[in-house]
Order: sequence, then structure tokens, then C-alpha cells
Amino acid sequence: MTVVSRISAPAYRPRPSVVRRDSGLYAYERALARRGFTPIAGVDEAGRGACAGPLVVAAVVLGRQIDGLCDSKLVSPAVREGLYDRILATAKGVATVIISPEEIDTRGLHKCNIAGMRRAVARLSFDPGYILTDGFPVPGLPAPALAIWKGDQVAACVAAASIVAKVTRDRIMTALDEQHPEYGFAVHKGYVTPGHRLALANHGPCPQHRFSFVTVARSGLGSEMGENEVGAGVV
Repeated sequence: MTVVSRISAPAYRPRPSVVRRDSGLYAYERALARRGFTPIAGVDEAGRGACAGPLVVAAVVLGRQIDGLCDSKLVSPAVREGLYDRILATAKGVATVIISPEEIDTRGLHKCNIAGMRRAVARLSFDPGYILTDGFPVPGLPAPALAIWKGDQVAACVAAASIVAKVTRDRIMTALDEQHPEYGFAVHKGYVTPGHRLALANHGPCPQHRFSFVTVARSGLGSEMGENEVGAGVV
């Protein structure tokens, strides 16, 4: 009997991509597209660190390169508005989710953030081939995903999502300022500032405040931060 030896060919493994953080804002998209992972959605939020107003989450699939695109926190409101208009005019897909203060108080900030990212992707009119999220991984997404630390500074689609979320939320807070002018929402956008603390001390909270935050629960007195509060700066 003749025994024929069969040696299995090694399984094909694609070469891993190494994306340098200084390779430009579109490096992640280019690397993923070369491997067939398209379209690529970026997801980010605005309002996580505020003690008043909603949490806004956006998902964006870019259509073409946008000059000047960057993290929403690094540009002026006027520049953000211009970028926002260009994103909406050229993107393949844009979806936003607005999560109320009541839902944040009931479910908790982080759970709302994760759920909001899933809901924003689900609201896109098509399924993405890959998803980039800012900061932390999001389970339950409909496609492969990667969480990128400070993703709004290194990935174009995440930066675009940060612009959409920030402009959407700023417009909401400006409108709320007309309903509750005593708090100065149009100025600080619901974040914890000395002026906002003073307004809380003088007037108490309104329905747009997050009552699970210690700053609100204590009517602006003291400097402690509650479980939900992640920062006092504007983001």
C-alpha cells in the first residue's frame, strides 16, 4: 500500500495594518478600505460631562474628504457650524440620537452612552462594514468595530461624528436657554461652571438638569462630583 503524504497549505492570514497616530486623520479609513471594510461609520457623543441637557450621539459615514475636519473641541463654534453643514451635504449617512436627562437619571450615564451609540448606528440607512467608536468598546454593534482612544482626534469619521453631535447639542442648549434664561445654558451648554453653580444655588434645578449628578442634587453647593459626573470642562 502506498501512503501519500498530504501537507496542508498554511492558512492565509492578511498582514496586520499598523496605523500610526501621526499618519493623518484619514489613515484608519484608508487602512480599513484596503481590506474591504467599507463603508466605515464613526460614532461619538457630546454632553457626557454636562449636568444639564441631553446626551447626543451621532454616527457618520463620510462621502469624501473634508478639508479642515477635526475634533469638535479644537475649533470655534463658527468653524464647527461650517463643518457641520459640509458634513451633512457630503456624507453618505448621518444619524443622531438624543437621550434626555430623565433617561440618564433612570439608566445611568454610561449605559445611556453605550445604548445611544448602538441606536445611532442602527438609524443609518444602510449597514456599515466597520465601525470606529470614540473612547471605549461598544458591544452589540452590527459590524466589526474598534474603539479608539481620542478617536475624534485621529479618525476622520469619528471627528465628523463629534462635530455633528456637538453642533446638534449646542443648538438644543441654546433653545433651552430661551425657556430657562436664569441658568445661562447658551453660554456654558449645561456644563459645570462657576456661573452655573451660582444659578443652581439661587434658583435650584429645572427639569433639564440631571438630578443623579451631585452638583444638581446639592443645588450647586460643594465641589464633590457624583457617580455620573465625569468632568467639569466643556467637551
